[in-house]
Amino acid sequence: MHFAPDTEDALEFAVALGNTVPSASRSGEDELATTEQLAAMITDLRYSGRVDHDEAELREVHATREQVRRVWSMNRDDAAVEVNAMLRAANALPYLLRHDGFDWHLHATAQDAPLAERIRVEISMALVDVIRASEMGRLRVCAADDCTGLLLDLSRNGSKRFCSVRCGNRMNMIAFRARNS
Repeated sequence: MHFAPDTEDALEFAVALGNTVPSASRSGEDELATTEQLAAMITDLRYSGRVDHDEAELREVHATREQVRRVWSMNRDDAAVEVNAMLRAANALPYLLRHDGFDWHLHATAQDAPLAERIRVEISMALVDVIRASEMGRLRVCAADDCTGLLLDLSRNGSKRFCSVRCGNRMNMIAFRARNS
C-alpha cells in the first residue's frame, strides 16, 4: 500500500510518537519524559515549525500521543469522527507548502501554531487519506503478547504483525520452544 509521501511521513511520525510510551518503547520507559527528549525527537524526525521547549508543550504532546494511540485502534467510522473533531478543534484549513527541503505537501495549521496542535492536525490529515482509502487495517498494534507498540503496515500484502524485528523474533522463538517441548 502506498500513500502520498507526506501522508506516510505523518503516519511514521505517529508510530514513533505512539511508541514512546513505556509499554511500547524499546527501553520500557517513557522515551518522551523530558523536554530534551521531545526536542531530540523533533530534530531527528525533521519536524518543522515552532517548538517552545517547555513543560506545558510536553504535557500537550503527551495528551496528543494518547489521542493518537486511541485513534490507531479505532474502526474506520469512529476514527473518522475523532479525526473530524481534531481538525475542527484546530480550525484546520489545508494548504500546500514547500519548505526545508520538502517538496509540496499538505499543512493545515500555521507553522507558528503550538507543536501539539500541529502534530494532531498533520496526523489527522494523514488519517483522512487512510480512512478515505478504507485502509484502517494498515494501522495496528503489535501482535507480540507483551508489547503495545503501534505499527504501520505498508507492505503489499498487508501481513505485517509485529512492530519490530525484535518482537517478531521473540514471538517466533516462543512458538518454536512451545512446539519442541
